[in-house]
Amino acid sequence: MSARVIADPRKNRRVGLLAAGGAVAMLGLGYASVPLYRLFCQVTGYGGTTQRADALTASAIKVAGKVVTVRFDANVAKTLPWEFKPEQIKQDLKLGERKIATYRARNLTGRTITGTAMFNVSPEQAGKYFNKIQCFCFTEQKLLPGQDVRMPVIYYVDPAILDDPAARNIEEITLSYTFTETADSAAAALEKPIALSMEKPLDPARTRR
Repeated sequence: MSARVIADPRKNRRVGLLAAGGAVAMLGLGYASVPLYRLFCQVTGYGGTTQRADALTASAIKVAGKVVTVRFDANVAKTLPWEFKPEQIKQDLKLGERKIATYRARNLTGRTITGTAMFNVSPEQAGKYFNKIQCFCFTEQKLLPGQDVRMPVIYYVDPAILDDPAARNIEEITLSYTFTETADSAAAALEKPIALSMEKPLDPARTRR
């Protein structure tokens, strides 16, 4: 006759807590991996991710003789009803020279929309040396119904690119932006019709019954 196995409630509780703790830890790592990945891209220029520099750092950069051409590209997500385009097709600049370019965005709807711009440069080897001092992509952009705005970006290409065998021969860089609507803005658009329907007055004929 086989012995009966009696479950230990304390042991089961301990196993359950360990499993729950592991799940929470994995979830935390998942969220943490996003900023860590962004930091990795920022430091290495991976995928054409550009760099961010302050005005003091930029002022210490010496201008080199080589000239590169920067082309400008603009896109919007299919779900974002904005018009978005660069005000110049390209700019020529010396390495280390600061330039300002402008983009234009217009809200084509009757509601307020907040957008955020994703960005990169190509070829991707240039990302490590493409520095932005000021950019509309640093913050979310809120456009009122029908609003038309000009948005600047101040940038330079670090002369250190000449010391990189994989990037020193680059003569043209394309700076691309893609605007998407923020999650909060999209959620607000879905909630508004519901709120309006709740505020609609009752039919007088029904109130007399």
